Amino acid sequence: MTASGSAAATALHRLGRAEDIPRFEGRTATVAGVSLAVFSTEHGFVAIGAACPHQGGPLADGIVSERCVTCPLHNRRIDLHTGEVVAGGEGRVPAYEVVERDGDLYVPVSGVDGTPLEREPLEAAA
Repeated sequence: MTASGSAAATALHRLGRAEDIPRFEGRTATVAGVSLAVFSTEHGFVAIGAACPHQGGPLADGIVSERCVTCPLHNRRIDLHTGEVVAGGEGRVPAYEVVERDGDLYVPVSGVDGTPLEREPLEAAA
């Protein structure tokens, strides 16, 4: 099943243990050569592309507040659910669904090449 619930050739790739990501922090994971920044938020776990679209800053090292992470290099604020830059510039990073099962974290991946599947577009933060 894909993030939207439609049948397709997908699988889940294990990212690690939920307990290894403290609340309001991020960690980097690589899936099929794609770097992800995985975050623990007050509403669960989310993942986005690991590099800021501005100059490649490490988003997993950013400050998490509300629905966003702030890039530690130049303060671009990125919505964790859409990947859109919402303050400090323009741009977007991919956003991914994270599934938690029995304390483990997973990201849906393509059954063809194992790359992470982007989540369905969501409404950006106000």
